[in-house]
Amino acid sequence: SCAITESASLPSLPGQMVPTARLTLVLALAVASSGHAMRTGTARHLRRPALGARAARLSRAKSTGPQLSDASLQAEPTPAPAPAPPRAPSKFVQFSDGFSSLFPLWTVLSAGLALTVPACLTWFTTGYFTAALALLMLSMGITLTPQDFKRVLSRPGPVGLGFLLCYGMMPLLALSIAKLLALPPALTAGLVLIGCINGGQASNLCTYIARGDVALSVIMTTSTTIGVLFMTPLLCQWLLGTMVPVDAVGIAKSTFQVVLAPIGAGMTLNKFFPKSVKQVEPVCPIVGVLMTCLLVGSSVAQVAGPILNAGLPLQVGAALLHAVGGLLSYGLFKFGAGYDETTSRTTAIETSMKSSAFGFLLAKLHFGEYLVRVPAAVSVVWMAVIGSSLAVLFRFLGTPGKDKLSGA
Repeated sequence: SCAITESASLPSLPGQMVPTARLTLVLALAVASSGHAMRTGTARHLRRPALGARAARLSRAKSTGPQLSDASLQAEPTPAPAPAPPRAPSKFVQFSDGFSSLFPLWTVLSAGLALTVPACLTWFTTGYFTAALALLMLSMGITLTPQDFKRVLSRPGPVGLGFLLCYGMMPLLALSIAKLLALPPALTAGLVLIGCINGGQASNLCTYIARGDVALSVIMTTSTTIGVLFMTPLLCQWLLGTMVPVDAVGIAKSTFQVVLAPIGAGMTLNKFFPKSVKQVEPVCPIVGVLMTCLLVGSSVAQVAGPILNAGLPLQVGAALLHAVGGLLSYGLFKFGAGYDETTSRTTAIETSMKSSAFGFLLAKLHFGEYLVRVPAAVSVVWMAVIGSSLAVLFRFLGTPGKDKLSGA
């Protein structure tokens, strides 16, 4: 029965060939199975190197830093180039800085020359005076842009407070100093007149030298110049009992010629020719210092004799008016109102430097006594000396950081 079963499950072969066929079938199955196993093993063996290389790369990435992808491993970031070192200032810029830093010395020398040899500067008459002021303001205008004035006008607090100090604190300070030093009535009137006038254009130059806010200085000078039309007559009537008429049309015309037009022309040049202006800018302090020295010298030369005969009290009084006024302004802005350092320095210079030359003109036109104009001539010298000294001091103290304004 076993033979019948086996013969039924295999193909019909001769009886003696059945074991051979069975053996052949078993061997074929074994070979097929081993071939499949060999192919599977070979594929696994071929994949192992690729998997191993990837694992090695990931292992190295883990050992040297945070885990990275294959793409980040292939593309390593390129280091940023080192910044270029700042360029050293040219020799002319260094000369300009050095020349403007000696501004107080040049002022004293010009005043000394005017006192000893007045004829050297008496030729500098009113026409030259106006042209020199216009050139001074032009040299400041090319350093400004419309954005500077927009920034200043967006915070009118410093301008308003500076106006109050110019026409509130300074007249009372002048009267107090005159009483303290027991000056004669004519000299007292002249010193109070200086306290009642507007800020001087030379303050813009000193603010530039001090690296202050030139736009703020220009707007403060302009506002007090407009204010002189009604503030100076009222203050002189109240403090001196004398009505000092002021030519409103003449003041407006002079303000346009000396301040607004040169500033506007300078800003226009800065807008359309910025590269050329940048090259010319180092000349601006030199031009400004020379013009200021001519203005100081010419004013002193016209009254050299009375200045020498006025004595020490008037010199002390004029010096105190400008020095104390500037320091009080700085303290009120910095510690009283809480403004930043740049604004406080700018207003200190602006308050200290009065338009003494304009005061000299008013005294000459509207006061009958000759001695009333002498304090204005003395003030021209001390205004320039104190203002330029503050500018140089602030400059050597360093440019302060731009703090956030409080109270603006």
